[in-house]
Amino acid sequence: MNDRPSGAAGTGRAGTGGRPVRTGTGLTASTAVRYALVPVPRLSLDAVARRSGLHPDLIRRFVALGLVDADRDAAGHLVFDPAAPAVLARIQRLRSGLCLNYASIGLVLDLLDRISLLEAALRGRGTRSETPSWT
Repeated sequence: MNDRPSGAAGTGRAGTGGRPVRTGTGLTASTAVRYALVPVPRLSLDAVARRSGLHPDLIRRFVALGLVDADRDAAGHLVFDPAAPAVLARIQRLRSGLCLNYASIGLVLDLLDRISLLEAALRGRGTRSETPSWT
């Protein structure tokens, strides 16, 4: 689940609020460090719960299951990307619309993300699919 286009939790992304990001390969990778000029806004657990309409304990469960990506701040509290409420809404739609359990939802999310990446790669190549995107 770390290959989601919406941004996986962890390091290695530009704009993570002051954390260094390694660039390049080989010998220059250890010396080239780039910092974000503007910190990326992060949402607290309470803010995500308010925006999504879900209980904070359910969101914590989703984080533990790997359905939603979250980091920890300096105090140890969960912080989320601004796109987290949209991911939670997608999870809820899959749960209620298809009657899937949470393990199945993780698999479906991974497959939908891979389909999106493949469609983006096709668009980038100039190859056009006749069928519209359904994701």
